[in-house]
Amino acid sequence: MLPSYIYFLGIGGIGMSALARWFNANGTTVTGYDKTETELTKTLESEGIQVMYNDKVEALPKELLTLPKDDVLIVFTPAIPSSHEGFQYLKSNGYTIKKRAEVLGIITKASFTIGIAGTHGKTTTSSMLSHILKSANKNVSAFLGGIATNYGTNMLLGDSSKDDHIVVVEADEFDRSFLQLSPNIIGITSCEADHLDIYGTEDAVFESFQDFINKLPNDGKLFLEHKINRLTAKKEVLSYFYGINDGNAQASNLEVKNGRFYFDAKFHEGTVIEQVALPLPGFHNVENALLAMSIALEVGLTIEEVKNGIESYKGVKRRFEKWVETENSVYVDDYAHHPTEITTFINSLKALYPTEKITVVFQPHLYSRTSDFADGFGEALSLADEIWLLPLYPAREEFVEGVNSEMLLGKILHDNKRIVQDEDLLNEIKAFDGKVIATVGAGNIDRFIRDIADILS
Repeated sequence: MLPSYIYFLGIGGIGMSALARWFNANGTTVTGYDKTETELTKTLESEGIQVMYNDKVEALPKELLTLPKDDVLIVFTPAIPSSHEGFQYLKSNGYTIKKRAEVLGIITKASFTIGIAGTHGKTTTSSMLSHILKSANKNVSAFLGGIATNYGTNMLLGDSSKDDHIVVVEADEFDRSFLQLSPNIIGITSCEADHLDIYGTEDAVFESFQDFINKLPNDGKLFLEHKINRLTAKKEVLSYFYGINDGNAQASNLEVKNGRFYFDAKFHEGTVIEQVALPLPGFHNVENALLAMSIALEVGLTIEEVKNGIESYKGVKRRFEKWVETENSVYVDDYAHHPTEITTFINSLKALYPTEKITVVFQPHLYSRTSDFADGFGEALSLADEIWLLPLYPAREEFVEGVNSEMLLGKILHDNKRIVQDEDLLNEIKAFDGKVIATVGAGNIDRFIRDIADILS
């Protein structure tokens, strides 16, 4: 049983804000703290959630401090630093404090839960599946790691009191958070080395994903991207593989027409959905769609419902998001921050615009990730015809000598590359004489998006 008052430390995070919205919509009093005001925190405030931007003890809500401690729950994200004075006060004064994943785990125990995991692709696939279910009028709640364009939110709210309630969760491997969930169905889009500041080695990443799969009950079901061969479920669990021209679910007759990927989808029970028109570009999104459609069929949707859902899906903010597309200019923004993601993104751009020069503006994210995957970043970024590197965005990490954009620049395998300072970027955009340009990264590069779109429009 959860308390009637919840205070979120880090409420502006994409996952935390979804959880805050859930409790606010279900009648719990919700307040929270975040370091800076953002579009997300402004939206939360417009929905009636009080947000503080001061980490001092005196900035804590008075109601929180006057209620009995048993009536209060503190939910925090690991990104909150130990120097946060309000956090230290709450810890030292005996308040119940839980990570976001623990609280999300409590919700999943009470409903039929589908967990979408993967080092890449989980945000798109979980939002895609949620939309397919929602468009078919299923009683679905969803906790997403991005803003679903169809709904303008990272949370869908169903009726959790009914037996037909389905929860779709983006199952996050960071800090092993997904091990708190209670899934009935698991879909895994990818698994490779990432978050090595947490895991240390790729083997440890795989072990954590295996632990997640082991949480499936005997009547659970597992859907795996066909190239993942190190993960298995216990024999009682039904396992399915999916991929382009491979697996129990396959995409075939794939072609690109007018900015859309068209394909025929074949599933494990002989079901065929012909000429699926996927609004999102990219071969990786064809596979993401196969996973979402496979699970939707598994929970009882018809062929027509699945096809209508996938073809009306509009994507996720900052996932191959087209901001400008005119005769003379194309501007795309993407959250890609791992070499595999960048490779996939650039190859998708090339598939859509095969005769155009591709310019990519990339902001490295985290000292640890940049150092761990420097060679991979160099190889991936070299696929673009021209690269502009912004200064590294450290986020939560302390300074590391020698790990910077200059180091990364040397890894790029051609000479059409340079470093652009943040304050110079918009002037460089004004002088840009190419057609196709993209901004890429998981830091604060998104603060430039609207201005870039205005210039290029």
